[in-house]
Amino acid sequence: MPAPAAVVAGLGTCLPTEEFDNAWLAARLDTSAEWIRTRTGIAARRRAAPDVSMRDLACEAGANALRSAGLRDVGGLILATTTPDRPCPAAAPEIALRLGLGPVPAFDLSAVCTGFLYAVTTAASMITAGIVDSVLVVAAETYTRVVDPSDRSTAVIFGDGAGAVVLRRGSSQERGALLAFDLGSDGSGKDLIHIPGPREQSDGPRWFSMAGRKVYLRAVEQMTASALRVMKDCAWSPSGVDALVPHQANARIIQAMAERLGVPPERAVCALGRVGNTAAASIPLALAEALRTHQLQEGARTVLTAFGGGLTWASTALTWPRLSAVSSEI
Repeated sequence: MPAPAAVVAGLGTCLPTEEFDNAWLAARLDTSAEWIRTRTGIAARRRAAPDVSMRDLACEAGANALRSAGLRDVGGLILATTTPDRPCPAAAPEIALRLGLGPVPAFDLSAVCTGFLYAVTTAASMITAGIVDSVLVVAAETYTRVVDPSDRSTAVIFGDGAGAVVLRRGSSQERGALLAFDLGSDGSGKDLIHIPGPREQSDGPRWFSMAGRKVYLRAVEQMTASALRVMKDCAWSPSGVDALVPHQANARIIQAMAERLGVPPERAVCALGRVGNTAAASIPLALAEALRTHQLQEGARTVLTAFGGGLTWASTALTWPRLSAVSSEI
């Protein structure tokens, strides 16, 4: 008898309508549009309007994922974000209410850029344990509100956006079944990706900071090792992977990881060119873009992997199912 599994059943995204390109940034920072593009692979990114909240982006992406799955209800909701509109309460219950999901279990999860895969793994565990039969996993971020607009090292990288998937109970033999998981952390790197708290910095803006070179090296190392572990669990070789979908941090990181893994470069999805690094939301946004451009197709052996602050990392693997992503802008 096939083992029970959580199966990807729907995919939705939402981006802010406002786009700001490298030329706009170059006019305000000590840099050039070409320098930004060659260093990051990013040509433009999105920014939420002042009257659009992280919760608004999350609701829209979640509603789109439900439409993609052809469902109106799910058994639970998990929101991955590092840029909540407020510290308390968690946003997930309000999002569940706005989506008309009723009194389902709903909570926020913070694992920075790895948050989406941590949330997917948690949701899959809830499904296979029999606690719920389906979960809406949403990742939403408004990083343009936490990066210093005068800091060339971070302001050129990050954008706002949201993505979501619906997971339902199924079997491990179905396309879309999540087949393997890998999670890890290393608190010794806690200061490499950082936003100070009130006790660390009592006055002035508390901006996001990142130790770029050290993060680059750790990201390539940990995502490569984590992806290899889920490939091993699936008995897949790197050359047999059809689609590698990493966290969309930087084009150089994606290229370096694909090369180190031995995955052909054309199979590594790099979809940050017009949206930038959207942190936890980057993987579902990249999946939707890869579907739109036919880089990701039904039946593809697909590996998702991410690295983020904490430090944290995670990977999962699946054979991509037949589905259409639903996307919108607000």
